[in-house]
Amino acid sequence: MTGAGGAPSTVGGAWVVDLDGVVWLAGAPIGDVAGSVARLRSAGVDVLFVTNNSAPSSEELLARLYRAGVDAGPSDVLSSAAAAASLLEAGQRAGLVGGDGVREALEHRGVAVVAEPPVDAVVVGWTHDFDFDVLARAATLARSCGRLIGTNEDPTHPTPEGLLPGTGSLLAAVATASGLRPEVAGKPHAALASLVRERLGDAGRLRLVVGDQPRTDGVLAQRLGVPFALVDSGVTPAGASSSVPVAHRAADFASLVDQLVGS
Repeated sequence: MTGAGGAPSTVGGAWVVDLDGVVWLAGAPIGDVAGSVARLRSAGVDVLFVTNNSAPSSEELLARLYRAGVDAGPSDVLSSAAAAASLLEAGQRAGLVGGDGVREALEHRGVAVVAEPPVDAVVVGWTHDFDFDVLARAATLARSCGRLIGTNEDPTHPTPEGLLPGTGSLLAAVATASGLRPEVAGKPHAALASLVRERLGDAGRLRLVVGDQPRTDGVLAQRLGVPFALVDSGVTPAGASSSVPVAHRAADFASLVDQLVGS
């Protein structure tokens, strides 16, 4: 499908939409998210919510969407936790620094989450439960197997009170302490991009990636070969430059939908 001047249309097909900083901040909806998603669906757009936040379980993500007024099922949500789990095989053992979302994804994959060696990898995701003892145990386990996996490398995490340390900050600490170079699974890396293609089936269905971070969402759009839409409601402030081409820009998700679909 093409739009004016032969450019690819953003209506119809599917959009990949980030959650933190786009749909909500710490679970609080940003603007009329429910109405915006409803308008997209009425225009024939399927929405795949893709997040680098590995802490919540699938059930928790769906519950947050429901509280924001968005009806969604398991096939509508994809996180960096699933991408990290896809780098391991059933029957392997992994040490974990992370929340319920990573544990759920690993166990769904058939990977045993353990606290003692032997392990095949250490997986680091986002969690508030991080201190010196956690760092020491994770670094020791990682050195014992020589493999460190990060769900993502986002240095910060947006909240209504401002930016908090993100998974990338925790991952950098474990990488430094263990002396290992981590494999990163989430946006914009290949593992998550592969899951997006797998989830959407026909690659031609994908029309747009929407996010608040050019270095993750924007580069993912490039990897997937589709335009990038930047919103200023999360990590990237209004007026800040982008490290990747931006096809569309708006103050928030609702404004973006107004631009591309109308009210």
